[in-house]
Amino acid sequence: MGAGKSTVGKLLAKKLDRRFLDADHVIEERCGVKIPIIFEMEGEAGFRKREAQVINELTNEQDLILATGGGAVLFPENRRLLSERGTVIYLHANPTELWHRTKGSEGRPLLKNGDPKKILENLYTIRDPLYREIADYVIETGKPSVNQLVHILITQLELSA
Repeated sequence: MGAGKSTVGKLLAKKLDRRFLDADHVIEERCGVKIPIIFEMEGEAGFRKREAQVINELTNEQDLILATGGGAVLFPENRRLLSERGTVIYLHANPTELWHRTKGSEGRPLLKNGDPKKILENLYTIRDPLYREIADYVIETGKPSVNQLVHILITQLELSA
């Protein structure tokens, strides 16, 4: 959450002449409502079920850059599909950095109930090892600009091709 998946993903897709999709946006389009409304109506469990269906479907597509929601890695099946069907890039940012990026932004239902900085620290503790478990590349997002991050990614991908 707040690591820049959509921003970096869009630019990477453009540079590689691929299609970009954000799994959260696909879910919103299909449901006709924003993610916070889904959380309100169905809870996190309902949202995660929808997310898993979208990930299963979209990871079957070719030449697609896919940004998943931050919690997608919580489910072993999602991790398996992402790892087996594509190249996984973990855009790493520490919790303090994520807090600065997300504070004041709407549409982050997990940050609404409690101290957002503490929530991000707890999410990081749980999710970071899961991201690292499946990541083909871990890219630090702290200092480089979006253009620099995309350049780093393209270089890494070319070196491993």
